[in-house]
Amino acid sequence: MPSTYLAPGVYVEEVASGLAPIVGVGTSTAGFIGIINLAAASDGAEAETIPTNHGEVKLCTNFTEFKKYFGDFAANSGQNTLAHAVYGFFRNGGTRCFVTWVTEEAKLDDALDKFEAIDEIAIVAAPGVTSKTALAKIDIHCRSLGDRFAILDTEEDIPPDSEQLKPGSQKLLGNSDFAAVYYPWIQVYDPISKELKFIPPSGHVAGVYARVDDKRGVHKAPANEPILGAVGLKQDISKAKQEPLNSDGINCIRNLNGNIRIWGARTLGAGKDNPDFKYINIRRQFNYLRESIDEGTQWVVFEPNNTELWAKIRRNITAFLTNEWRKGALFGTTPQEAFFVKCDAENNPIETRKLGQVVTEIGVAVIEPAEFVIFRISQLVDEKK
Repeated sequence: MPSTYLAPGVYVEEVASGLAPIVGVGTSTAGFIGIINLAAASDGAEAETIPTNHGEVKLCTNFTEFKKYFGDFAANSGQNTLAHAVYGFFRNGGTRCFVTWVTEEAKLDDALDKFEAIDEIAIVAAPGVTSKTALAKIDIHCRSLGDRFAILDTEEDIPPDSEQLKPGSQKLLGNSDFAAVYYPWIQVYDPISKELKFIPPSGHVAGVYARVDDKRGVHKAPANEPILGAVGLKQDISKAKQEPLNSDGINCIRNLNGNIRIWGARTLGAGKDNPDFKYINIRRQFNYLRESIDEGTQWVVFEPNNTELWAKIRRNITAFLTNEWRKGALFGTTPQEAFFVKCDAENNPIETRKLGQVVTEIGVAVIEPAEFVIFRISQLVDEKK
């Protein structure tokens, strides 16, 4: 209803803009599941190191909080593996993680069910868990929710030319664009034995994901990055040894001039089932875009399904994707080259509206990593000679 003005003058009023800004969701909160075998705590001293909060999920924002809930590094191998993973996560740039533990791999489903209710989790890892059945459960969890990514470990002593490293083998699950595998195990200092020991890399790698997300963005591949705290590798990987592994989507960790670096950026199977998601950063970026748009457009539900609503949807999503383009997360010299948003009468005919649906089509131009850098060098011929 228009306002009534009685006295001459200038009137300034607030008018709703019709914009509900979409805010990008977090991408680096990890969920860690430890396997702590109570039967392994045979003596009283070791049993005292086992946490008592079995099955509980705790949010940790630093390693001190982890020690408060789950204890410090310990002689129990499961407890020690979990502690090293969370410590490596924070040391490499992680800031938030949810942690829980179970007594055996068979109870992994219980932990994953609890993680399902925590929308903030974007990365899932079970450090040291390597059985095909357990890895498949983690992959299915991430795939079914569609908003998180799995970081998987291999067994410790597998040689680089082993058939066990091939996706679909008896030791490794099949192709998946919601998971990545890292090989080999890394060597770190262990405060319990006061010696160097080999541990699965998933916790440290999750920290690298968080560091890259913070400094560059989720669209940047988490590769060619140092793993802080790692001083050696269980297996030394050369370029020749890495070639077949990289083709199968096994991401190698290599010692390059004394630096332990992640030297791979592929999803498991290297996109053999889904070539569009060959690279980790593209899958995680789509997870991010999907979740951000989902959470940022909840206001649309039960609104009148008309042209005004379609225009609001287009404006809000266009504003969000324009911001992503400005951050360098989408390919193109203009927003029109980088993405499109379509929500109009063509994709919302009367038949669709009768079903209570409003359909929006979105296309984005992603940026693939420069995995193979090629310089072609030749001699310059001096024609005067």
